[in-house]
Amino acid sequence: MRRAFLSVPVLLAAVLFVQAQNGDNVEKPKYNNDIYVPTADEVIQKMFDMAKVTKNDVMFDLGCGDGRILYMAAKKYGCHGVGLELNPTRIIEAMDQAKKYDVGTLVEIRHGDALKPKDLSDATVVVLYMFPEFMDLWEPIAKEKLHPGTRILSHDYTWGAKYNWPPDQTVTVKSPTREHRVHMWTVPGKK
Repeated sequence: MRRAFLSVPVLLAAVLFVQAQNGDNVEKPKYNNDIYVPTADEVIQKMFDMAKVTKNDVMFDLGCGDGRILYMAAKKYGCHGVGLELNPTRIIEAMDQAKKYDVGTLVEIRHGDALKPKDLSDATVVVLYMFPEFMDLWEPIAKEKLHPGTRILSHDYTWGAKYNWPPDQTVTVKSPTREHRVHMWTVPGKK
Protein backbone atom coordinates (compact mmCIF):
# COMPACT_ATOMS: atom_id res chain seq x y z
CA MET A 1 0.00 0.00 0.00
CA ARG A 2 1.34 3.39 -0.95
CA ARG A 3 1.02 6.24 1.57
CA ALA A 4 0.97 9.91 0.76
CA PHE A 5 2.95 12.24 3.02
CA LEU A 6 2.71 15.99 3.16
CA SER A 7 5.92 17.96 3.37
CA VAL A 8 6.42 19.92 6.60
CA PRO A 9 5.93 23.33 4.90
CA VAL A 10 2.68 22.17 3.27
CA LEU A 11 1.46 20.71 6.55
CA LEU A 12 2.32 23.91 8.46
CA ALA A 13 0.54 26.06 5.88
CA ALA A 14 -2.52 23.80 6.06
CA VAL A 15 -2.66 23.96 9.87
CA LEU A 16 -2.33 27.74 9.90
CA PHE A 17 -4.98 28.07 7.20
CA VAL A 18 -7.46 25.89 9.11
CA GLN A 19 -6.78 27.80 12.34
CA ALA A 20 -7.40 31.09 10.58
CA GLN A 21 -10.61 29.81 8.97
CA ASN A 22 -11.98 28.35 12.18
CA GLY A 23 -10.84 31.18 14.39
CA ASP A 24 -9.31 28.54 16.71
CA ASN A 25 -8.70 30.96 19.55
CA VAL A 26 -6.09 32.66 17.42
CA GLU A 27 -5.61 35.96 19.17
CA LYS A 28 -4.68 38.84 16.90
CA PRO A 29 -1.19 40.10 17.69
CA LYS A 30 -0.82 43.57 19.15
CA TYR A 31 1.79 44.33 16.48
CA ASN A 32 1.96 42.79 13.02
CA ASN A 33 3.93 44.18 10.12
CA ASP A 34 4.53 41.90 7.13
CA ILE A 35 7.45 43.93 5.78
CA TYR A 36 10.49 41.68 5.67
CA VAL A 37 14.00 42.92 4.97
CA PRO A 38 16.76 40.35 5.53
CA THR A 39 19.60 41.50 7.78
CA ALA A 40 22.90 41.89 5.92
CA ASP A 41 25.59 39.32 6.76
CA GLU A 42 27.91 42.11 7.89
CA VAL A 43 25.33 43.24 10.44
CA ILE A 44 24.75 39.68 11.65
CA GLN A 45 28.46 39.17 12.23
CA LYS A 46 28.70 42.47 14.12
CA MET A 47 25.77 41.40 16.33
CA PHE A 48 27.60 38.15 17.12
CA ASP A 49 30.82 40.02 17.91
CA MET A 50 29.11 42.60 20.13
CA ALA A 51 27.18 39.95 22.07
CA LYS A 52 30.26 37.72 22.34
CA VAL A 53 28.12 34.71 21.38
CA THR A 54 29.30 31.30 22.63
CA LYS A 55 28.04 27.73 22.52
CA ASN A 56 26.46 28.29 25.94
CA ASP A 57 24.06 30.95 24.64
CA VAL A 58 20.38 30.60 23.83
CA MET A 59 19.57 33.16 21.16
CA PHE A 60 16.02 34.36 20.51
CA ASP A 61 15.26 36.12 17.22
CA LEU A 62 12.00 38.08 17.41
CA GLY A 63 10.46 38.34 13.96
CA CYS A 64 13.07 35.87 12.70
CA GLY A 65 12.06 35.90 9.04
CA ASP A 66 13.95 33.11 7.29
CA GLY A 67 15.88 32.28 10.47
CA ARG A 68 19.33 32.92 8.94
CA ILE A 69 20.66 34.69 12.04
CA LEU A 70 19.86 31.70 14.25
CA TYR A 71 21.20 29.15 11.78
CA MET A 72 24.40 31.13 11.29
CA ALA A 73 24.93 31.38 15.07
CA ALA A 74 24.25 27.67 15.55
CA LYS A 75 26.64 26.74 12.73
CA LYS A 76 29.43 29.07 13.87
CA TYR A 77 29.17 28.79 17.67
CA GLY A 78 27.05 25.71 18.37
CA CYS A 79 24.53 27.72 20.39
CA HIS A 80 20.79 27.05 20.56
CA GLY A 81 18.32 29.37 18.86
CA VAL A 82 14.60 30.06 18.97
CA GLY A 83 12.90 32.10 16.27
CA LEU A 84 9.45 33.63 16.51
CA GLU A 85 7.63 34.56 13.33
CA LEU A 86 4.00 35.38 12.48
CA ASN A 87 4.21 35.06 8.70
CA PRO A 88 3.78 31.42 7.52
CA THR A 89 5.69 32.18 4.31
CA ARG A 90 8.75 33.20 6.34
CA ILE A 91 8.44 30.05 8.46
CA ILE A 92 8.53 27.92 5.31
CA GLU A 93 11.63 29.85 4.19
CA ALA A 94 13.17 29.17 7.61
CA MET A 95 12.58 25.46 7.13
CA ASP A 96 14.43 25.67 3.83
CA GLN A 97 17.31 27.41 5.63
CA ALA A 98 17.39 24.51 8.12
CA LYS A 99 18.28 22.17 5.26
CA LYS A 100 20.98 24.54 4.01
CA TYR A 101 22.70 25.05 7.38
CA ASP A 102 22.20 21.50 8.68
CA VAL A 103 22.52 22.27 12.41
CA GLY A 104 20.26 19.48 13.64
CA THR A 105 18.05 20.41 16.56
CA LEU A 106 19.98 23.50 17.64
CA VAL A 107 17.39 25.85 16.09
CA GLU A 108 13.64 25.89 16.65
CA ILE A 109 11.37 28.12 14.56
CA ARG A 110 7.95 28.85 16.08
CA HIS A 111 4.82 30.43 14.69
CA GLY A 112 4.14 32.99 17.35
CA ASP A 113 3.73 36.54 18.53
CA ALA A 114 7.10 38.14 19.36
CA LEU A 115 5.38 40.18 22.08
CA LYS A 116 4.26 36.96 23.83
CA PRO A 117 7.28 34.68 23.68
CA LYS A 118 7.21 31.50 25.73
CA ASP A 119 10.24 30.60 27.83
CA LEU A 120 11.94 33.94 27.14
CA SER A 121 13.68 33.50 30.47
CA ASP A 122 15.94 30.95 28.71
CA ALA A 123 17.34 33.70 26.46
CA THR A 124 20.88 34.94 26.94
CA VAL A 125 20.93 36.86 23.63
CA VAL A 126 17.96 38.47 21.85
CA VAL A 127 18.25 39.82 18.31
CA LEU A 128 15.68 41.80 16.38
CA TYR A 129 15.16 43.98 13.34
CA MET A 130 11.80 45.55 14.11
CA PHE A 131 10.30 48.99 13.57
CA PRO A 132 10.11 51.58 16.40
CA GLU A 133 6.44 50.78 17.11
CA PHE A 134 7.41 47.22 18.04
CA MET A 135 10.48 48.37 19.98
CA ASP A 136 8.29 50.58 22.18
CA LEU A 137 5.93 47.69 22.91
CA TRP A 138 8.78 45.27 23.60
CA GLU A 139 10.97 47.40 25.89
CA PRO A 140 8.90 46.84 29.06
CA ILE A 141 8.65 43.11 28.27
CA ALA A 142 12.44 42.92 27.94
CA LYS A 143 12.94 44.57 31.31
CA GLU A 144 10.38 42.34 32.99
CA LYS A 145 11.07 38.93 31.40
CA LEU A 146 14.81 38.81 30.65
CA HIS A 147 17.44 37.84 33.19
CA PRO A 148 20.13 40.36 34.16
CA GLY A 149 23.07 40.08 31.80
CA THR A 150 20.99 39.13 28.74
CA ARG A 151 22.27 40.94 25.66
CA ILE A 152 19.73 42.57 23.32
CA LEU A 153 20.85 43.53 19.82
CA SER A 154 18.75 45.60 17.46
CA HIS A 155 19.39 46.34 13.82
CA ASP A 156 18.83 50.08 13.18
CA TYR A 157 16.12 50.86 15.77
CA THR A 158 16.11 51.74 19.48
CA TRP A 159 13.44 52.29 22.11
CA GLY A 160 11.45 55.51 21.78
CA ALA A 161 12.39 58.78 23.48
CA LYS A 162 10.03 58.13 26.41
CA TYR A 163 12.26 55.29 27.66
CA ASN A 164 15.26 55.96 29.83
CA TRP A 165 17.29 52.97 28.66
CA PRO A 166 19.99 54.06 26.21
CA PRO A 167 22.02 51.39 24.41
CA ASP A 168 25.28 50.33 26.05
CA GLN A 169 26.85 50.44 22.62
CA THR A 170 25.95 51.59 19.10
CA VAL A 171 28.12 50.67 16.12
CA THR A 172 27.86 51.63 12.45
CA VAL A 173 28.31 48.76 9.98
CA LYS A 174 28.76 49.08 6.22
CA SER A 175 27.22 46.57 3.85
CA PRO A 176 27.31 46.65 0.04
CA THR A 177 23.96 48.49 0.02
CA ARG A 178 24.18 51.03 2.87
CA GLU A 179 25.27 51.89 6.41
CA HIS A 180 23.47 50.15 9.28
CA ARG A 181 23.43 50.70 13.02
CA VAL A 182 23.62 47.94 15.58
CA HIS A 183 22.50 48.80 19.10
CA MET A 184 23.23 46.64 22.13
CA TRP A 185 21.72 46.71 25.61
CA THR A 186 22.59 44.50 28.56
CA VAL A 187 19.68 43.82 30.88
CA PRO A 188 20.49 45.39 34.25
CA GLY A 189 20.09 43.72 37.63
CA LYS A 190 16.60 43.77 39.13
CA LYS A 191 15.89 46.54 41.61
